[in-house]
Amino acid sequence: MLDYFELGGKIAVVTGGASGIGLATAKLLSEVGTKTIILDIDQQKGKETEETLRAAGLDIEFVKCDVTNSQDCQRVAQLIEEKHGKVDVLFNNAGIIRRKTVVDLEESDWDAVINVSLKGVYLLSKYLIPLMRNHGGGSSIINTGSGWGLKGGDKAASYCAAKAGVVNLTKAMAIDHGSENIRVNCICPGDTDTPLLRGEAKQLNIEESSFLRSSAVDRPLARLGTPEDIAKGVLFLASGLSAWVTGTTLTVDGGGLA
Repeated sequence: MLDYFELGGKIAVVTGGASGIGLATAKLLSEVGTKTIILDIDQQKGKETEETLRAAGLDIEFVKCDVTNSQDCQRVAQLIEEKHGKVDVLFNNAGIIRRKTVVDLEESDWDAVINVSLKGVYLLSKYLIPLMRNHGGGSSIINTGSGWGLKGGDKAASYCAAKAGVVNLTKAMAIDHGSENIRVNCICPGDTDTPLLRGEAKQLNIEESSFLRSSAVDRPLARLGTPEDIAKGVLFLASGLSAWVTGTTLTVDGGGLA
């Protein structure tokens, strides 16, 4: 029987791949057969991740990339074209959060969140879609949104704006590139146990374990998400099981928005 999750011979690119959801997704995609290129701005973490996953027998390559920098994204696209000739899966996952209202946000905070979480999706897609198109399509792009891209949240104005932008940018990209046989979807995690979530506790001056408990308690499934929970959703959107799925949003949040 055809294994729809088998992605042998595919080339996958994961941004923010050195930790959290990006790391879990890079690992899972590699386990089902992809050659996975992780992009991250953190050189040390990226190399450590590459070494750890390679030691586990996975086909992983780390490339340092600042997704807010056009020249960096263009350089990465050229490198991938020269080394691999194609991209089959692009997971635009890099993101940051600043837990502040619009009154408390510095302009630099606003710019940083919008640039990493929204502009980064635009830039890397801009330079990798032509490579997908030239290879005949059949590629899948998955953008990381958030539950707070679908509803508002407290003290997270720039993050909510960025992630709402990612949700609708996904729909626009799906319309523009469907005729090129390129699917574009958005995954919207709920609170997931990652360094980013734990960093929110510090920003809000809340004791970490208390913050994590409060993030889980009101969900129907009564637990935080794990990076692996989100990675499985990305695998679905990257795989043949979602061959007629584009322009949609997959919410993976333990029922938090139910």
